[in-house]
Amino acid sequence: MKSVFLCILSTLLGTFAYNADHVAGATPPYLVYLTSDYLPCTGVLIHPLWVITAAHCNLPKLRVILGVTSPTDPTEKNVEVSGYEKIIRHPSYSASSILYDVMLIKLSRIIRPSRYVKTVKLPQHILPVDTECSVSTWAYNLCDSTKDPDLLQTVNISVISKDECHNAYKSYDIKENMICVGIVPGRRLPCKEVSAAPAVCDDVLYGILTYADGCVLRADVGIYASIFHYVPWIEATIKYN
Repeated sequence: MKSVFLCILSTLLGTFAYNADHVAGATPPYLVYLTSDYLPCTGVLIHPLWVITAAHCNLPKLRVILGVTSPTDPTEKNVEVSGYEKIIRHPSYSASSILYDVMLIKLSRIIRPSRYVKTVKLPQHILPVDTECSVSTWAYNLCDSTKDPDLLQTVNISVISKDECHNAYKSYDIKENMICVGIVPGRRLPCKEVSAAPAVCDDVLYGILTYADGCVLRADVGIYASIFHYVPWIEATIKYN
C-alpha cells in the first residue's frame, strides 16, 4: 500500500520536483551505460580505450553504450556501442568491503571524440570541502520495476567533510581514499538507481559511488572512491595493458 501511495505521489509531484538543482536532459558526454546479463552500472570514459566504474559491478556479457540518454529507446540517435577486451578490478578490492571499489574496462576499439562522446579529465589535487559536483546516473521508474532504467538524471550537490559523512554513516570508517557528496544527514527516500554514479566537479572526475543509503539523485549522502588517490594505479594499468 505504501509503495502504491509513493507511486501516485511521485506521479503527481514529479519524482525529483523538490530538488531545485535537479537536471534532466542530454547525457554528459563522458557518461557510459554498462549493460550486461545482470544489473547495469554507470561508467565514465577517461581515455579513448578505457572506462572506469565501481569494482562491485558484476557485468557478465558486458556491452558498453556511449552517448545514450534513454537505454530503453532503440531509436535514439548519436549512440555508440562497443565491446570490451578486459576488465581489471583494483588488486586490493574485496567484495566484503567498500575500500578500493574501482575497476577499469579496456574497450575493444578506440572511441573517437564527438559532440556526444568525450573523455573526462582526471584530478590533479584533492577536492576541497564545499566544492559543487554534478552526480549523474539513470533511475528506474518506481511504478514499473519491470522496466529497464530510462530516466537519466543529474543533481548538483557539494562535497562534505569526513566528520559530516561519519554522522551520516556512523558504522563506516571514512578513509582518506574516499570522498562524500550530498546533503547531511540525507533524506533516505526510496528509489532505485543505476549503481556507480560518478561525481564530476569543475569538469574533472573526482568520485565513483561506492555506497549510499538512500538516493544520490535526491541529494542523499553518498560515499565515493576518491579518484585522485587512484590516478597512479589508473595510469599504470593503462600503460601496461
